[in-house]
Amino acid sequence: MFAALGRFVVRRPWWVIAAWVIAAAAVVSLAPKLTSSSDEASFLPRDYESIRAADVQEKEFPQQQNIGAVIVFQRGDGRPLAPADAAAVTRTAQKLTARKIEGVEGVAAGQVSPNKLVQTAFVAMPKITGPEDTTQQDAVEELRTGLGADLKDTGLTAGVTGSAAQALDEADASKRAGMLVGIGTIVIIIVLLLVIFRSPIIALLPVVLIGLISPMATGLIASANELFDMKADSSIQELLTVVLFGVGTDYILFLLFRYREALRAGEDPKGGMVHAVERVGEAIASAAGAVIVAFAALGLSTLGMLKSMGPALAIAVFVTLLAGLTLVPAVVSLLGTRVFWPSRSWREEPHGTGFARLGASIARRPAAWVAVSGLFMGVLALGALGYRANFDLAGSSLPETKESMVALKDLEKGFPAGTTDPTSVYLSAVEGARPTPAQVKEFGAALAAVPGVEKVEEPKVSRDGTAAAYSVVLADPPASDAARETVADELRPAAHGAAPEGTKALVGGITAVYVDINKAVDRDYSVVFPVAALCIMVILGLLLRSLVAPWYLMLSVALGFGATLGATSFLFTTVGSQPGLMFMLPVIMYLFVVALGTDYNILMVSRLREEARGGLSPREAAGKAVRHSGPTIASAGVILAGTFATLMLAGNSTLSQMGFALSFGIAVAAFVMALVFTPALTALIGHRAWWPGHGDR
Repeated sequence: MFAALGRFVVRRPWWVIAAWVIAAAAVVSLAPKLTSSSDEASFLPRDYESIRAADVQEKEFPQQQNIGAVIVFQRGDGRPLAPADAAAVTRTAQKLTARKIEGVEGVAAGQVSPNKLVQTAFVAMPKITGPEDTTQQDAVEELRTGLGADLKDTGLTAGVTGSAAQALDEADASKRAGMLVGIGTIVIIIVLLLVIFRSPIIALLPVVLIGLISPMATGLIASANELFDMKADSSIQELLTVVLFGVGTDYILFLLFRYREALRAGEDPKGGMVHAVERVGEAIASAAGAVIVAFAALGLSTLGMLKSMGPALAIAVFVTLLAGLTLVPAVVSLLGTRVFWPSRSWREEPHGTGFARLGASIARRPAAWVAVSGLFMGVLALGALGYRANFDLAGSSLPETKESMVALKDLEKGFPAGTTDPTSVYLSAVEGARPTPAQVKEFGAALAAVPGVEKVEEPKVSRDGTAAAYSVVLADPPASDAARETVADELRPAAHGAAPEGTKALVGGITAVYVDINKAVDRDYSVVFPVAALCIMVILGLLLRSLVAPWYLMLSVALGFGATLGATSFLFTTVGSQPGLMFMLPVIMYLFVVALGTDYNILMVSRLREEARGGLSPREAAGKAVRHSGPTIASAGVILAGTFATLMLAGNSTLSQMGFALSFGIAVAAFVMALVFTPALTALIGHRAWWPGHGDR
């Protein structure tokens, strides 16, 4: 099949190129704009308690204000606030309300802290309607601009914190993220390809070709979003750029290295490209299939952000696969050997390379190489025991000097950290019964007695008297582990148990959303991981016609995943000062490391099987496979790891963690797993590795 495809593409390259240009133009012109959702609650299914609590709020308390920001006032000299200072805060809040700032529904002065060091004012804002809605951020910016003049000659200073202020500071810190990631990815690809091939044409080839298919993939994803109501994560654009250029460059490298090998064996340029597509086409298709299946498995996630991210990236990889098997061979067949200009190193294979020496060493001592590489990954994997999830994606990724972080620290001088985002508890009637005033009061007292709860505000009763709303201030920051433990282990059980007969209690708010996201992620670990692994094993079994090889290949990938998680946890939480790793990082990392790591395993074992079919013993075949496939895997690994590393240029710890984890994972997959562990273990197992199909014969 791949030989026939190669012959068709080589004979009619202009047809193929024209078809791609027309298809890309049609998709880009007709597709809707790619959108996403940044509302954490919208990522959860409707049956989670925090979402049901939000439904009660919208139904019974539609006028309940959404506090988007908190203004923190204190004296510039650090002395306690006097009554005159409190009056100045009240006047300032009234001025801000009267200013009619777009996105500000009202500013209300809060109480002075018990120690008299700080006072707050709460800013009511409309809810965010979508990722393009920057009304809250714009409002915070205007509030900050006007506060200085309003406080002149009062002796007071003020800072704005809260979710909207953190979102503004996060946007400011990462406003150049997309540009930096895009430019960094392209520069790394061009520089590394120049070093590897010493050809400017090859260096620019991925940039030009993937630059053509990138808007096409984005358009197809946007169309899928509209058709299937998908909600891509807010970081999908940066991740999409890296995936397209990284994976696309991998497939181009797989093809070019095999094309160069065919030319060195005496093939003419046209015949060499047909040979390259025939030999490496199955490996590329199987590798892409593993990536697509792994990404598509995210569709089983309960989290909307992951459920949409997976299929979106799967679409991008599928488009890249089609381009790798058609568009790339068509362009290279037109260029012929000129694609390597001005270098002439493609004519002869160098002798005595490092990969030849590594392959010979693995062939002589496979057991030693299995032990060394397995021990390396195993030791690093021990660091995964210290993994902690972090849900504060905005606050933890901001510099301490940002105003929202400074104001939050000032707030904690006099108030509990949970003041910025109180937890909401709703007591509602079942089947028309109404809680009595005494029951409403007793229920509030029960909430106030919960450990970890600092204060419970006076309840608000709905107009028809069937529901009551309680604002519960926790002692800890809303996204902290302590706050989530309070809600999950203390507040929710207490609220459910204290609900009077004929009523039900629901706990909502941002901390409750984080608790439910944590449950959803734990559930995804138990579903998405096994399904993705099983599907990849089926692909490996069909490709290799073996029931043995898929098991140890997946074992190697699992070791690579553990090593990557362990190294990332150690670097960011033990050595660094981060409270934990981004909560969905293990899912993303698992899929990338497993899927893309399997790419390199597939390329290695496919070449190993090819050499074994030529009559070599298992050890000789492993040595020769490392010699010939080593440069391809190493080059692809360096380029893909480099492209993922550009995410660390984005300016926040969330993408820095993702960038390091994915680049380190790819490096381990390429240089430890695929180049050492897999060929050494295959050589050690021998012919039994190919049972029952015996594809090595």
